[in-house]
Amino acid sequence: MPPAFAHMETHDHLRIRYGVWASTHGTCRGAMVLLGGRTEFMEKYSETIGELQERGFDVISLDWRGQGLSKRQLGDRLKGFVKTYEDYLLDLHRLMERHVLPRRYSHLGVLGHSMGGHIALRYLHDHPNVFQSAVLVSPMFDILHPFSINKTVRWITWFAVHAGMGQQYAFGTHRYRSADEKFQGNRLTSDPHRFQFAHRAISRNPDLPVGGVTYRWLSATFRSIDMIRQTGFAETIVTPSHIIGAEQDRIVSIEAQYEMCRRMQNCELTIIPGARHEILMEIDPIRETFWEAFDGHLDRFATCSPHGDDGSAGSHPTMSQ
Repeated sequence: MPPAFAHMETHDHLRIRYGVWASTHGTCRGAMVLLGGRTEFMEKYSETIGELQERGFDVISLDWRGQGLSKRQLGDRLKGFVKTYEDYLLDLHRLMERHVLPRRYSHLGVLGHSMGGHIALRYLHDHPNVFQSAVLVSPMFDILHPFSINKTVRWITWFAVHAGMGQQYAFGTHRYRSADEKFQGNRLTSDPHRFQFAHRAISRNPDLPVGGVTYRWLSATFRSIDMIRQTGFAETIVTPSHIIGAEQDRIVSIEAQYEMCRRMQNCELTIIPGARHEILMEIDPIRETFWEAFDGHLDRFATCSPHGDDGSAGSHPTMSQ
């Protein structure tokens, strides 16, 4: 069955695109909510979605506000912008309440990458009884900078927002330019074929890309990072979780992943040697290591019934124009 793409309206009246993919083995293992990172869109994850389907999961995902084919909030649609991470969380909660939970899956897991892993963590904290498992891939628990640079970037961001420049590109960032997307020297993946996944999708639909971040996005990100790192936040998260990090990550902090997992009540951590930030877009041996960790985690919670069907009900959304 082909994916069903639809739109939902947010609390502040934006149109958010989401998609549902049916398991290729019935819904015997339940569903996986897939949350991508900043700049990403659902088309980029077609390979991963197929692998989840083959494992017996329905897959539900969305384009975050300001990304993909969801509504952009600024006149320059290429600016990476969000007012507050609470908007991301409200969008996710609306998706869950209206289009996921009514299907009454026997098992419901979340797979979040980078910014999506950060948002997933906050959702696990705020809604502890929704997901039965979580796999967080290269989660953005802190941005990778030396402390002195991090402190400087935070000060510049604070000044820019309070000076009314929140909607401007942050220093050193700019509009998306396809000519800048070169495999050589990239910090995301060592696989040249998968590096092109997003760029091939963009060539087919030029409305998909996002460029650099605005000062307002940075400000919202720093506030959310500070929130999850507060004493007592991670300690209350009870959902069985597996954090999978990349040894050669140059985007987010591995140290913050170690710290967060240590503080959570039920967490495992795997660091994959040689992997760059986008583990799901990496070379086959690295992805095989990821899937071994994923399967080992999910095999504890989501198994097929003898008849290969968990009896979950519900219909897929129809196309929304």
